[in-house]
Amino acid sequence: MKKILATAILAFSFNALNAQEINFIEYDLDNGLHVILHQDNTAPVITTAVSYHVGSKDEEEGRTGFAHFFEHLLFEGTKNIKGGEWFKIVEANGGSNNAYTSDDQTYYYEVFPSNKLELSLWMESERMLHPIIRQEDRINLQEGVVKEEKNFRLDNAPYGYLLYSVRSNLYRSHPYGRLTIGLDKDLEAANLEDFKKFNERYHKPNNATLVVAGDIDINETKELVKKYFGDIPSSSDVVRNLPKEDPIEETIKAKWYDPNIQVPALLVGYITPKMNSRESRILNLLSTYLSDGKSSVLYKKMVDDKKMALAVQTVNLAQEDYGTYLMLALPLGEVTLEDLLSEIDVEIEKVQNDLISDRDLEKLQNSLETQFVTRNSSIEGIANSLSDYHTFYGDTGLINSELSLYRSITKEEIREIANKYLQPNQRVIVDYLPGDETNKTTIE
Repeated sequence: MKKILATAILAFSFNALNAQEINFIEYDLDNGLHVILHQDNTAPVITTAVSYHVGSKDEEEGRTGFAHFFEHLLFEGTKNIKGGEWFKIVEANGGSNNAYTSDDQTYYYEVFPSNKLELSLWMESERMLHPIIRQEDRINLQEGVVKEEKNFRLDNAPYGYLLYSVRSNLYRSHPYGRLTIGLDKDLEAANLEDFKKFNERYHKPNNATLVVAGDIDINETKELVKKYFGDIPSSSDVVRNLPKEDPIEETIKAKWYDPNIQVPALLVGYITPKMNSRESRILNLLSTYLSDGKSSVLYKKMVDDKKMALAVQTVNLAQEDYGTYLMLALPLGEVTLEDLLSEIDVEIEKVQNDLISDRDLEKLQNSLETQFVTRNSSIEGIANSLSDYHTFYGDTGLINSELSLYRSITKEEIREIANKYLQPNQRVIVDYLPGDETNKTTIE
């Protein structure tokens, strides 16, 4: 069975890679749940996904870590699924599942053989309608899984705090400057009522998107969605009044010490526009131009030709409220972090002063197209894209029109945006150093 299923998935992936358009329908239930259905009967596989529009940015000061904590807690059992049984049920029915938390959302999904559609919908409705939030689960997760993950991903991981070392200095007002995983002391200080209040506010149908994609019948799936989700009560609409960031007008310099590393790193960060803006898409192209692949400008110059860096990377980490344009370089030999910054700045200035070539622009667009098609070459990827386009862009149809937006970007726009957002006085520079000294920040 597993071999047959794997073969079917591969066949589907090939067909999806060459597909021109992804068809879907979307509608709202009376309780506010947004439903997106995508039918493709190429392979006997489905993905059922629920995205709750809540992440670490929605947490109250002093009560951080709740969104990530619930990512784990909502696997711990419901009224009709005993504790420890969730993963056993999924595995026994030939499926797999996972979840993740970001600053902006919490996302759960299952991949099942298509004859388990009703099971997948029932399980996700149980998570939404009948979660059990108990004192013992709160304590066990807090002291066990959550702390273990934090130790593994951050405290004991080489370069574990790279992103936080930049964002904690970039975002002085907005909660993007906090740790996504939260602080131990905040979870320890919270009581059971705090968690129940958070669940009641955010994990409800009017703050969620349900996607079912794959080998389904649309009408049958609609009936099952209504059966399992239609009577779940909604909560009050979530109103967000998050603080705005003041523009950075002077260079911020910081030193961050990491006892788990031997090679220092240079980090440079800028605040950029939110993910659904055209400017954010232009910055995605710019990061691809500078460092995506061995033929990119910075990699070829600093790693291959001058052999001054072990690695160099730029990326526009676009999110719902803001983006973070991040540059990273690791020195080779006696090269200093200042040397790395100087070389990066030379290439930034070139992009700010000169237009890239027609050939380079075409390569950029082709690269973004390949990334886009690869992401949507599986049912799992399509479900994730459909969910994100609705939640963060307000336009699910972008799954079919996003590439045309990238194709319309001009060389002049790339130069303009590089000048607008990548100025030296608008950035944070972090020397990420070996050691366990006190972290320091200065403004110049």
